[in-house]
Amino acid sequence: MLAWFRRRYLDLLGSIYIYNEHRGYTSIDRVLEAVKARAPDDHGLIAAIEKHRADERKHYVMFKRWFELQGKMPLQVDRTCGHIDRFVEIMFRRTIDELDTQAVIDDDAQFEKLCRVISLTEQRGYKQVDVLLRHPLVRHDKVLMKIFRVIEKDEPSHWAPYDGWLKANGKRDPRWWERAIDGFIHSELLFLKLPVLFLNPGVKRRTEWADAREPAEARASAVPSLA
Repeated sequence: MLAWFRRRYLDLLGSIYIYNEHRGYTSIDRVLEAVKARAPDDHGLIAAIEKHRADERKHYVMFKRWFELQGKMPLQVDRTCGHIDRFVEIMFRRTIDELDTQAVIDDDAQFEKLCRVISLTEQRGYKQVDVLLRHPLVRHDKVLMKIFRVIEKDEPSHWAPYDGWLKANGKRDPRWWERAIDGFIHSELLFLKLPVLFLNPGVKRRTEWADAREPAEARASAVPSLA
């Protein structure tokens, strides 16, 4: 019974993470588009966001290999389990896919808001990895521990470019209510969505990888060995 519980928990955890990592790097492609249009000469900011994108892609591939080592596909989870998805929906009143990139480029206030959303999301991710590295069920899986240690090392650089842009342009820090939304989204996943998925035997597995239809250049990434 304990072994089944552990497998089910880690299966869901990996499925939620691989969804969020894929959503992360594909969404950053749109952020890069906005930044390059707004500030084409800000090579430092562009390079920092490109590194963020590369790291998210790397993390996705590590989770993909974790599933491959087990000979199975991730469970089919959707944007309701995506932290950045929910944050964007609440703050912009539309999904990430519906977000008007050109409007974000043209409106300083919209870009400022997006920077705060990304920064808070990445800081939340860092805190959660710290919790998971001490979680007894996670510690049982050596490969998963290695993945989370890589993420722990990468994560602090991910919110830095967005915080840096906010400070360099005299923009405010996140307000208490923005932090409260971040906390609500995390609690909603942890205490509502995760238990529902855990107890639902009808959750199917993906039939293809999320990156299966992406061009080769979008899938390029350097990934540490998980052996």
